[in-house]
Amino acid sequence: TTHYLFIVVVAVNSTLLTINAGDYIFYTDWMWTSFVVFSVSQSTMLAVGAVYYMLFTGVPGTATYYATIMTIYTWVAKGAWFALEYPYDFIVVPVWIPSAMLLDLTYWATRRNKHAAIIIGGTLVGLSFPLFNMVNLLLVRDPLEVAFKYPRPTLPAYMTPIEPQVGKFYNSPVALGSGAGAVLTVPITALGAKLNTW
Repeated sequence: TTHYLFIVVVAVNSTLLTINAGDYIFYTDWMWTSFVVFSVSQSTMLAVGAVYYMLFTGVPGTATYYATIMTIYTWVAKGAWFALEYPYDFIVVPVWIPSAMLLDLTYWATRRNKHAAIIIGGTLVGLSFPLFNMVNLLLVRDPLEVAFKYPRPTLPAYMTPIEPQVGKFYNSPVALGSGAGAVLTVPITALGAKLNTW
């Protein structure tokens, strides 16, 4: 049970890792602006998460499964924006699966050599991911038209001007709550482990 539970934890956390590496979806109105940032962050996180997950299971094909999880998650996000009356092309779902398949193929072809999977597979992911997504974005209708008709409500973090935030963070209930939760997690976990041994 613990083994399968850990597999689930790895899958969920690796997916969150990739999602939080910048925007995890292409927004049509600035897709070309964020293309480089997206490509670097997402290809790196795809390689890290997929290799971690694949080496844990030791089964070729796991990286593709991992990429499929993220693809489904992104299609759900696309559906959410579409439900808000944004056009179908407003969200472009990234192409993770082919790059992950190359990673799996490397792992299989090198007889499950983890170093080859990391070096060769990671290189293939980094080279192929931007190409697959470039082709994907070229198929979208005029992004400028979408940008003027359907502006996004907020800018992503890497396009937002940096302003002094003195005092704002410390007065935030969310920040204080998350900080207190992080501090209390350690002793609570230790106490739980101690009670479990009794």
